[in-house]
Amino acid sequence: MDANDGGSNTPEGDSDAPEREQTPASSAEGPRPPAAPEGPHVPAQQPSPEPQPPTSSYDSPHPDARIGVAALSLRYQVGAALAVAVVAVAALVHLGMVFLHVAPSNTVTKQHGTAIDEWIYPEFEQNWKLFAPNPLQQNIEVQVRADVRTADGSTRTTGWYDLSAEDGAAIDGNPLPSHTEQNELRRAWDFLTATHDGDNRPVGLRGTLAETYLRRIVVLRLGRDHAAGQGGVVQRVQVRSRTTNVPPPEWSDEKVSTTPDYRLLPWWPVPADEAAGGVR
Repeated sequence: MDANDGGSNTPEGDSDAPEREQTPASSAEGPRPPAAPEGPHVPAQQPSPEPQPPTSSYDSPHPDARIGVAALSLRYQVGAALAVAVVAVAALVHLGMVFLHVAPSNTVTKQHGTAIDEWIYPEFEQNWKLFAPNPLQQNIEVQVRADVRTADGSTRTTGWYDLSAEDGAAIDGNPLPSHTEQNELRRAWDFLTATHDGDNRPVGLRGTLAETYLRRIVVLRLGRDHAAGQGGVVQRVQVRSRTTNVPPPEWSDEKVSTTPDYRLLPWWPVPADEAAGGVR
């Protein structure tokens, strides 16, 4: 029996025991997955995002976000509400005034006619001649001349100044003519003819007022045209109207006289304060 017989008591299968002791302990956790084959790196595929519904510019990013007036502070909300209320009240008052102005005479217009006229005239005047069954078919020109005391003490009479033609020249080609150029002289003449009889005499206090109103207008116009000259003073004025029928169109068989018709008013003395330009 040799020296190796001392280990004969060891089982045959234990001859590999030293080799088992060199095996790492991690092998006891289980079998490893197979290693990936070597080769070019391929990125892992990510799942494609789900399509989102289109968003509108009116969509709010936050459900409780406020828009419009609600987005303003309380102070500005109160200011906006007051502004809207003022505009609404003014619009209602204006519509009511216009309605009462064009409506037939009634209790309200009789009691508050002055206030209604002050609201309407002159900016919101309502003129329905465009819709009248028989509109005006005449051209009426208001003209004036004056007796002037010159600087050397003599007296002279000016020629006729066509004030209506001056207003027409100022309006022609003007996109924004003034209300004075359009209506002041015309309404003054209408006021006078409505308050004077066939002999050009005033009827009541309104007739006298119409004379004063028209006289002041023509004196101011004469001063603007320098009718008195250097150092001259207007002493009295005379007004007349020149009325001409509008000729019919070429295709019409209507025959209308185009001869002008004149209405001559008497001479009116001019007070010193008006002649000196003190009345505006």
